[in-house]
Amino acid sequence: MKFYEVSLKQLFKFTVFEFLMVFYKFLIYPPLKKKFLLILGAKIGKKTIIHETSFFNLYRLGFNGLKIGNKCFIGNECMFDLADKITLEDNVTLAERVIILTHMNVGYKDHPLQKNFPKASKPVLIKEGSFIGTGTIILSGVKIGKNSLIAAGSVVIKDVQDNTVVGGNPAKLIKEIK
Repeated sequence: MKFYEVSLKQLFKFTVFEFLMVFYKFLIYPPLKKKFLLILGAKIGKKTIIHETSFFNLYRLGFNGLKIGNKCFIGNECMFDLADKITLEDNVTLAERVIILTHMNVGYKDHPLQKNFPKASKPVLIKEGSFIGTGTIILSGVKIGKNSLIAAGSVVIKDVQDNTVVGGNPAKLIKEIK
């Protein structure tokens, strides 16, 4: 591993958060998981349920980059990239194995693809009343519109309008919800 591209502060934060996540994995009861995340700086609304979820790139924003509204449901094996902010408004449902990515980085500074694909991070916003189907991947910078449904297995690479159903790889409009 090339430590010269990681500061000592980042290395320390990485180590602390990895230790905390080991403890987090032992919290099997969703209300305890929620309390623990609140203590670590996440903002989580009332009546929100969080099942077994993984977080990575915590050394960047930590849980200060995570905001989840009221009455949200996050299914098992979801993954949150906290290189940038992730916001779920009220009444958002993430089914199992949803992945939310907030950054892209092909490798170290000397990686041959860096000049064509420089590292970047952008926040993800999922607006109220949306449902994200099992196995969906949401890429950085995407905004999911209010009351939208993302079909299972989709890869969302661009913004989704309010009141729509999208699906596929890449996700495309299937129909509008009236």
